Amino acid sequence: MIDHSAFFEHARRTLFDGALSDGQRQGLALILDRGQEVLAGAGARQALAYVLATAYHETGRTMQPIRERGGKAYLTRNYDVLGANPKRARANGNTRPGDGIRYAGRGFVQLTWRSNYRRIGDLLGIDLVESPDKALEPAIAALILVRGMQEGWFTGRKLSDCFTAEGAQWEQARRIVNGLDRASVIAGYAQKFDAALQAKTPAGQAMTASAAARIRSATSAGEPLKSHSPSATNSAPVAASGFTMSGPAA
Repeated sequence: MIDHSAFFEHARRTLFDGALSDGQRQGLALILDRGQEVLAGAGARQALAYVLATAYHETGRTMQPIRERGGKAYLTRNYDVLGANPKRARANGNTRPGDGIRYAGRGFVQLTWRSNYRRIGDLLGIDLVESPDKALEPAIAALILVRGMQEGWFTGRKLSDCFTAEGAQWEQARRIVNGLDRASVIAGYAQKFDAALQAKTPAGQAMTASAAARIRSATSAGEPLKSHSPSATNSAPVAASGFTMSGPAA
C-alpha cells in the first residue's frame, strides 16, 4: 500500500526541488493510479518507480503529456516524406506531406509515426489516426505509458524483463523505451521514486482522505494540467524517444 502523503513529500524534496505544482501533483497521482491498476507481482513497485522516472525524464519534470519540441521545419525534416529521409517516413506510415507534423511525438513517452498511432490506437480501442491529439489527454497518455512499458509496445522489451523477484536492472530498463540513451540518469531518478514509494508518514501527519480525494477527482475528471514546459518555438528541438527511434532504417 502506497502512503500517498509520504510519497508526495519525499518526491517533492528529492526530485522537484522542494515544490510541486498542481500539474505535477496531478500527473504523479494519475500515473500512480494507472500503475497500481496495471502492474502486479514481484518487482511491481520497482517497475512503477521506473515508469514514473520515465515520465519525469520524457516530460522535462512537468509530469504532463507533452508535444515533441521543435517547429514545423524540424518535424518535417525528421519525419515527413518531404524531409531528409522519405524512405524511413514511408516505412513508418508517414506517406503524405504533412504527416511528419501530424504524427510527431505526443504523450508522457513520445508516440511517433502514423503506423504507431494506428497500432496503439487499435490496442486501446481509440482512433488515434484521425485524432492524434488524444494521445495528449492525460488518461490516454498514462495508459500508453504504463501498458506500453508493461507489454513491450515500444521496443519489445518489457518491465517484467528488468524487474523481478531476483532484483531490479535499473539501467537496462531504459531499453524498454529507447536503447540506453541517458540510462544511468534515469536509473537514478527511478531509485529516488522507489524510495518515495516506500516512504511512510509519521503518525498524526497523514494526508487527509479529503485531500487525497481532491487530487484523484481532478485527475479522473480529466482537468487540463497546467503546462510548465517551454513552448516549441522557444525551445531547442529535442528528438522524441520511445517510438521515434524504433522505425526501420533507410
